[in-house]
Amino acid sequence: MKSAFAIILVVAILPLLAQEEHNHPVPEKLGVVAFPTTCSSTVQPRFERAVALLHSFAYAASEKAFRDVAKSDPKCAMAHWGIAMTYYHQLWEPRVTSIDLKRGLAELLEAQQLTTDDRERQYITALTAYYRDSDEVPAASRAKLYEQAMANVANANPSDSEAHIFYALALLGAASPMDKTHANEKRAAIILEPLREKFPQHPGIAHYLIHSYDSTELARRGLNAAREYSKIAPSAPHALHMPSHIFTRLGLWDESIKSNIAARAAAHRQADIGEELHAMDYLAYAYLQRGRDGDASHVLKDLNSKSELAASDFKIGYAATAMPVRYAVERQDWAEAVKIQPLDGAPSYVTAITYWARAVGMARSGQPDMAESEIRNLQQCYDQMKASGDSYWVTQVHIQLLEAQAWATSARGKTGDAVSVLRNAAAEEDAVEKLPVTPGPIIPAREQLADLLLALNRAKEALTEFEASLSAAPGRRAALIGAAKTADMLGEKAKAEQFRATLR
Repeated sequence: MKSAFAIILVVAILPLLAQEEHNHPVPEKLGVVAFPTTCSSTVQPRFERAVALLHSFAYAASEKAFRDVAKSDPKCAMAHWGIAMTYYHQLWEPRVTSIDLKRGLAELLEAQQLTTDDRERQYITALTAYYRDSDEVPAASRAKLYEQAMANVANANPSDSEAHIFYALALLGAASPMDKTHANEKRAAIILEPLREKFPQHPGIAHYLIHSYDSTELARRGLNAAREYSKIAPSAPHALHMPSHIFTRLGLWDESIKSNIAARAAAHRQADIGEELHAMDYLAYAYLQRGRDGDASHVLKDLNSKSELAASDFKIGYAATAMPVRYAVERQDWAEAVKIQPLDGAPSYVTAITYWARAVGMARSGQPDMAESEIRNLQQCYDQMKASGDSYWVTQVHIQLLEAQAWATSARGKTGDAVSVLRNAAAEEDAVEKLPVTPGPIIPAREQLADLLLALNRAKEALTEFEASLSAAPGRRAALIGAAKTADMLGEKAKAEQFRATLR
């Protein structure tokens, strides 16, 4: 078995270099990975580069790199394992397409035939647990099987850092968004924190620690990893973006803006449209929270200039749908919200965001009867999601349905019923964690509840809800403005000034 502790530092020529770089070669920096294999020593550095790309979720580039390794060394079993790993986007969209499930399984079967090494066969067998029986076993159950299999790999190879890092990722991939104790995330962090001390330049450790801490409860623990990751692997657009997950959780908008400007530019240079839009969504969100509406508008114009977006790709479809909705609804431009059209080919749970925006826009501009058609569309999306068995998106669409119904009910003068429905929506939202692909709900349900209570001159209740919303989503501009206004109404001048100071 050939051992290498390769520094993944190779020279690459990137297109569209900045003028000040004078078209000189730019060093590619992806971090430091050590993953011994039985592959030829001539391909080992390239294999470890492919793993480094994998750890930064550069899936297309990683697949190409693994395929190049397999071509150069036809006996390299782990190159085929790597190709199969690139199809399984554990934290983005765990539901691998049927085509990629077949491709991945074929790669793993070939890998099994190519190696007799016990450790390599353990990795291959563990991943096969996810790809096998995909027609009969739900994706979440297979993710759990993979997690358990990687636990066995880690236990059998205590000195293999990669086994433990990939086990931590498997824990995150199998974590339930309904588990507000964040049990799997905490277990992953316990594995990764000691490894960070030992391998400070490993891209996966910093990356997965950010995901481990991407919650209101744990976000502050993630600041060190957030500030390290972009320096470890600056050639990976996702590494430049990921710190903003923690910055968003903590309301550090200027740092989020800086992070996503860099990530967006890098993704654009590498023609990674999914990563570019992902960064643009977080960037637009941060601009809006800083009151930089003009800058957010420019991001939206850039989005609209892009043609033939593959909305069926969840990462692309979500960002392209969310950005115009955020821009309209955050600014309470209800006329603009009503005009937003769903994207052709987007999944129903993504299209639901558009129906929600239109329904809320109509209701809040005094047109509850018109909102009913959009509420019916939301109901259809909800029914489709229930049939799919995807509990996370069932919950998300149901929350949106309740919110739309509440605002339409309020517009008809049934304010008591509206408050009750929004309370239910807020409680349902509090019980579920967001997915990594989004900075959060367009407008938190509890913040909407506070808005409604403020409009009804129920200031004391409104302030309670604003404060609870800000506790879960610090630094949100509309909530801070509403909280300051409400505190003024209650004569709590010191508290009002504190909210305004946070805004400043």
